Amino acid sequence: MTGEYADVALQMETGIPRVSSIGVMEALPVAVYTVDKQGRITFFNEAAADLWGRRPVIGRDLWCGAWKLRHFDGRAMAHGECPMAVSVLEGRDIAWDQAIAERPDGELVPFKAHPRLLRDESGEIVGALNTLLDLRTQTQGDEARMRLAAIVESSMDAVVSKDMNGIITSWNAAAERLFGYTGAEAIGRPVTMLIPPDRLSEEASIISRIRAGERVPSYETVRLRKGGSPVPVSLTISPVRDGIGRIIGASKIARDISSHKESERRIRLLMREVNHRVKNQYSVIISMIRETSKSAGTPATFLEQVRERITALSHSHDLLVDAEWRGATIGDLINAQLKGFAVQDRISMAGPVITLQPNAVQYLGIAFHELATNSAKHGALSRHGGRVEIEWAATATTGATDGFRLIWRELDGPNLSGTMRRGFGSVVLKRVAPQALSGTGQLEFKEEGVVWTLEAPLLCVQASFADFVTD
Repeated sequence: MTGEYADVALQMETGIPRVSSIGVMEALPVAVYTVDKQGRITFFNEAAADLWGRRPVIGRDLWCGAWKLRHFDGRAMAHGECPMAVSVLEGRDIAWDQAIAERPDGELVPFKAHPRLLRDESGEIVGALNTLLDLRTQTQGDEARMRLAAIVESSMDAVVSKDMNGIITSWNAAAERLFGYTGAEAIGRPVTMLIPPDRLSEEASIISRIRAGERVPSYETVRLRKGGSPVPVSLTISPVRDGIGRIIGASKIARDISSHKESERRIRLLMREVNHRVKNQYSVIISMIRETSKSAGTPATFLEQVRERITALSHSHDLLVDAEWRGATIGDLINAQLKGFAVQDRISMAGPVITLQPNAVQYLGIAFHELATNSAKHGALSRHGGRVEIEWAATATTGATDGFRLIWRELDGPNLSGTMRRGFGSVVLKRVAPQALSGTGQLEFKEEGVVWTLEAPLLCVQASFADFVTD
């Protein structure tokens, strides 16, 4: 026998300490101790004392410095049954047997023992040296790995690992849901099966950065599902290292951003629609100001009329915003435009529930405001007992599409027959609103009151089903 074991054996046989051997064992980060052939402890280092939670008495304590010992199933273990005792008494080395040391404070420390026999020059056993491996650190590492594995497996994001050759080595449940491949189908295959041909250059760039130890920050790209359909994803890629720090692969976190992209698309469409509507409103406001200036007698009257008409536009706009620019029903639009006149009890409405498209909401809103304003100043709503009937219907036509017909009829108002008014309201009712809906408008001043009739193709008035699709 040569080396350190021989030095220890010589020390035990002669009682003369060998400084180099003891110094080496004292400095070891793992628990080490020795016994003589009778089992008396002859040496232990500080790591062993830390594991046992006590300092045994040299030359008196037998076989192991632990306060108490247990088998791994929890049964008590006599010191004479410990791996060190078995090794010396049976005259054989033991490779990593297991036991539990119970410390004086009650803490249980699982450990592995590796007793090696010490012999003199003639080969006679003079004792043994035991190395104890504290399993708490290993157990904590195993628990950490299990927790990490559980987190990865339950993650809502796809987590895929690959080696430095681009071969898939792990595949969680979210990856299966996102890409359509089971773990058995994906593991062992090249990760390029997920990459569109026109994006294969991304993989070379990623591998290059991973080899350099860089983490690839999140970026948006496209990957392929099983069957070849593309899916937009956000990728975050990090290097994977082994126990000594070498880079052995990469871990990718892929998040499905399909809904995010769809939301962006819808927002862009909505912004274009809003921009279109706002430009239309600018045109209406410019026309409103021009026509109002022709009929307003004083600057004060002009300002008041412009203010009222812009307020009417804002009421229609509010309805559209609340409905995410999908439209509004005719009844809601009438109530929004007439609520400021406090005449709801003198208004009757009859017709089917028709949701107006945004363009119709804006132009019919202007028309209803002009009708209500004129009625409140000069027509049926200007006198007690006067009332307004509003009727609408979808009508069959001889053409390929259905028609829409709306009638505003004033009753019990002053006699307006023969009256001919040429103002902004007349322009809106006869030309602006009907033309915006590809229809016609007729304004009549009859003895019983004003009658306005609008006829237009239903498809230019009613919102389509596609306006309500949200996904």
